[in-house]
Amino acid sequence: MNGEINRLVQSFAGEHGLHATDVQALAAILDAQEPMTPGRLREHLGLTSGAVTACVDRLERAGHVRRVRESADRRVVHLHYVPDARAAARTYFRPLAEAAAATCARFDDSELTAVLRFLAAMNEELRLMRSDDR
Repeated sequence: MNGEINRLVQSFAGEHGLHATDVQALAAILDAQEPMTPGRLREHLGLTSGAVTACVDRLERAGHVRRVRESADRRVVHLHYVPDARAAARTYFRPLAEAAAATCARFDDSELTAVLRFLAAMNEELRLMRSDDR
């Protein structure tokens, strides 16, 4: 599953002149519950400040995001997905969402609950593997 999703991401990235990390950044910006900042994006992606700056520069040049200084503190920059780019990404990845919905429909609630428990436990184990606490 991860391999197939990565192939979709690579294809989207290639069609838009982006890196796979750029697509991860776009997803983080799109999914953020509050305006994304370069600092929060750096933490989310585990990149250096310079790598995030290069990523945001590419995304801005490609027309996917824009930097906005919305605060009285001009040092604070928020990253916003450009509406047309958001629509293009949703159109591109809609088949993935539809495939996920179709797959979920083949399982009953107890089966899905077990799958979700497994995936959550697996994600926690993987998080611990990369943790500095190891």
